Order: sequence, then C-alpha cells, then structure tokens
Amino acid sequence: MAAFAFAPSEPASVAVSGSAERFPVRRILCVGRNYAAHAREMGSDPDREPPFFFGKPADAVVDGGATIPYPPLTNDLHHEIELVVAVGRGGSDIDTKDALNHVWGYATGIDLTRRDLQDTAKKLGRPWDWAKGFDRSAPCGPLVRASEIGHPTKGRIWLAVNGETRQQGDLADMIWSVPEIIAICSQSIELKAGDLIFTGTPAGVGAVGPGDRITGGVDGVGEIAISIAAR
Repeated sequence: MAAFAFAPSEPASVAVSGSAERFPVRRILCVGRNYAAHAREMGSDPDREPPFFFGKPADAVVDGGATIPYPPLTNDLHHEIELVVAVGRGGSDIDTKDALNHVWGYATGIDLTRRDLQDTAKKLGRPWDWAKGFDRSAPCGPLVRASEIGHPTKGRIWLAVNGETRQQGDLADMIWSVPEIIAICSQSIELKAGDLIFTGTPAGVGAVGPGDRITGGVDGVGEIAISIAAR
C-alpha cells in the first residue's frame, strides 16, 4: 500500500436513495448544449454541432439539501437542471447497444455556472474551468439504482427558484441519448465505476442570488433542493 505524505482527503460521494451507503465519485463529466432549445438560447445551432464535454472536479459535488455560499468572482450565478448518470461499470469504445449495462443509477443534479466568467472565457477562446468547476458547483440528489427504476428516456425535467418555475422540458428532448453519450465519451476516455455524467439542461437557465431556494426534479428519478446562502 502506498505511503502518503499526509492523510488523503475523504473521497467525494453521493447519497444513495433508501440506503446508508454512498456512491464514490471518481470524476464528473458534463455534456454541453444537449437540448435544442437551450442550445438556441445560448446562441448555437443544435442541428450542426456534435456533442462536446467539459468536466468538474469530483469534490465539486454536494448533496441535495445543502446551503451553498454564493461563489466568489461572479455577479451572474446560473442554474442548470440535469439528469445525472452514474457509471457502475467502466470501459472503452462502448457500443450504444451495451451502454446501459454500464449504468449504475440516476439522479437529479444542478450544474451551477458562473456565467459572466464563462462568457468572458468564450470571447477570449479560453477554457471554461473557472466558470464551471468551482467549489460546490455540482449539487446532486440521491442516486436511484437503475435496477429499481429502469432507464428513463422521457419524462418531465424542471427547476424552480423560490417556487417560480424557470426550466421545464422533457428527457425525450435530449439531442443525444444516454447510450449515445456513454458511447461517445468512451471513445475518448476510459469510463470507470464512480464517474458521474451530467447530461445537459433544457432551456430557461437564469440567475440566482443570495437567499434563493432552488428546487427541481426529473420524473421517475427524484428531486433536489438547495439554497444559496444569504449574505
């Protein structure tokens, strides 16, 4: 066993619905612009763009129910509700026909984004890391095992701020399906157990501020609620 210079941090993890067990998170992968209406609201053409991916560090994950400090360096923090896929079996060059056999479960997550930093990065042709991968930027509700709920392909996905609905769509509106996302990811990197994939957000993203309460859900999967700390 390796000897470390100091004690390693506790591994990042996500709650498992109905269990005291937790799902260890290896890394977080995110799909950009995977709903046509959202792609258009962000100024892109979904009919021309292949899927692209960005990442968040594993320890950006935080359980639902958390109160999250308003992050530094931004005046434009945005919400993005997403279906989250938890990988339970890894692999490379996974075929779409076999992709769902690699799924451990599903959850409802929120991709928090420092939109002003992202907009500046886009204009300068720089990476999005500072805009997407900050502390507590990946709230995730409890995972539900695929063996219990199957593999959702349709159903309402929604988000509200202080009780007002902001985002509403259907999983059937995803440009790239879960099997396709898994297969495409695995062509570039080796997926492993513990990977989380945030699969994109429907239209209606917008700003949240200190004191706001954010709720959301995916039919058949579960709900999530977080709060932004008051200043």
